[in-house]
Amino acid sequence: MQLTGDRFTTETAAFGNDLSTLPNFPAEIRAPAGTLPGVSSFQVHFADHDIMTPGDAPNVLVAMNPAAMKANVADLPLGADIIANSDEFTTRACQRIGYTGNPLEDGTLADYRVSAVPLTSMTVEALKDSDVSKKEAERAKNMFALGLLSWMYNRPTAATLEFLERKFAKVPHVAKANVTAFQAGYNFGETTEVFSVSYEVKPAPMKPGTYRNISGNLALSYGLIAASKATGLPLFLGSYPITPASDILHELSKHKAFGVRTFQAEDEIAGVTAALGAAFGGGLGVTTTSGPGVALKSEAIGLGVMLELPLIVVDVQRGGPSTGLPTKTEQADLLQAMFGRNGEAPVAIVAPHSPSDCFAAAIEAARIATKYRTPVFLLSDGYLANGSEPWLLPDADSLPDLRVTFASGPNHVDGAGEPEFWPYLRDEETLARAWAIPGTAGLEHRVGGLEKANGSGDISYDPANHDLMVRLRQAKIDGIARDIAPLEVDDPSGSANVLVLGWGSTYGPIGAACRQVRARGLKIAQAHLRHLNPFPANTGEVLSGYSKVLIPEMNLGQLALLVRAKYLVDAVPYDRVNGMPFKAAELADVITATINSAEGVTK
Repeated sequence: MQLTGDRFTTETAAFGNDLSTLPNFPAEIRAPAGTLPGVSSFQVHFADHDIMTPGDAPNVLVAMNPAAMKANVADLPLGADIIANSDEFTTRACQRIGYTGNPLEDGTLADYRVSAVPLTSMTVEALKDSDVSKKEAERAKNMFALGLLSWMYNRPTAATLEFLERKFAKVPHVAKANVTAFQAGYNFGETTEVFSVSYEVKPAPMKPGTYRNISGNLALSYGLIAASKATGLPLFLGSYPITPASDILHELSKHKAFGVRTFQAEDEIAGVTAALGAAFGGGLGVTTTSGPGVALKSEAIGLGVMLELPLIVVDVQRGGPSTGLPTKTEQADLLQAMFGRNGEAPVAIVAPHSPSDCFAAAIEAARIATKYRTPVFLLSDGYLANGSEPWLLPDADSLPDLRVTFASGPNHVDGAGEPEFWPYLRDEETLARAWAIPGTAGLEHRVGGLEKANGSGDISYDPANHDLMVRLRQAKIDGIARDIAPLEVDDPSGSANVLVLGWGSTYGPIGAACRQVRARGLKIAQAHLRHLNPFPANTGEVLSGYSKVLIPEMNLGQLALLVRAKYLVDAVPYDRVNGMPFKAAELADVITATINSAEGVTK
């Protein structure tokens, strides 16, 4: 189903529609087919105008079996279309997931427009003369369904046919079978009387340029490569595979031509310490993981804070705690990124807001890490990682110049007047320490986890020096606020009483909800945080301008806790931790109620 959804999305992107996707699949590698926990789904929302979410309520559900029907039918609006693979709706299959009868026949689906199509048997019939077994033919039913949907929505087909030929090039009979099944589904749509209409969704108006469909993990991978080129540093990824971050390791391993080196470590600790070693050696050190991996990496990240070396920690958040919901999304690692280390160990935190924005966020994380010599958390999540949208390919010449200057000679004179190198002598503006390539003649120095004397970098147990170093490291992170864009507010009316504040992947649902609220004639302001530590310098000023601040999060109020503590604002949290992104309509109702409450307080 994921392959089928991806191909339909690719066709749609090639046609020029705006789109947003929501892949949803089980945590088990071989989840039990035909059961509710085993359902794999792919939701795609596409339009001839700007859209921000995968949609709240699909207009069409393609149910390949009863379990897929039962797991998803509650999301459909009344009157929606259901295309059901009637071959799979046997008595046993229906009873297995709790249906007492066949929902295609007993009136259960009377509120929907149901088209029962024997997809499996039609696929087998179409492939009866092919050199594939009956089992292989049945597996091609997804391509039959994709062909049918491609006809129904007037999608281009050439790219999918080329893809199938390429994907199964080593097994030509399988490639031919899938192409035949796809074409049979398309032809069925053209000739059947089951479907009375087809739909044409025209391309969306977009800025001129070259676009491609891209997922968050892929965009983040490309962003890291671009950051490597912009900084002039070789990219090194030390990583241990973990859902939903593994795709970054897979992708970066393909790009040795760009000087990328990937190391699949034996565990999370080895992955992060290898990346930290690469940073010590003058590289762009990156480690990728999810929440459980961050817990294992915490001591080494603290070491990065002590060494004051650039390190990018990519946390693709998922449902927790522990193993939790590996394939579902959540935003519950914010406090872990902020405080999940022993001692005072501040780090910078950056969060992308959409799949394509992961590209720019990766570059920003690299900019901060290299300029301020600090670990930086890049907080993505499963929704962004697996979701996709159109991406305007940037001009390489437009990328920022982030070239790094290494220490080239002694920077201090000792008491005897002799020049020497002090690794912890700081830049006056950024408070970043000198970065020297180890082994450079005259710049030899030692690093480690014990407290350093400011300037010289010698081991120090002096209480006053420790107090100074703790405050300097914190001041360095706080100073980043002077170097990031101010928090921008979207308030078309200019006079809203309520501000909706978000971060990360809530950007799309919040934006779509605000559109709905404004369409109701109400005034609402929206702001979105990319930098979560430090906050933009004007954040307090922005928040103080509204009678109420609503913060929707996919956790139990972590940003709300930070905002209330720092700015003494009575931020109102609205929380969901069900593993799925917010629905825009749900947020629109919450925002409307908050506006009404705020107006009551004002009056």
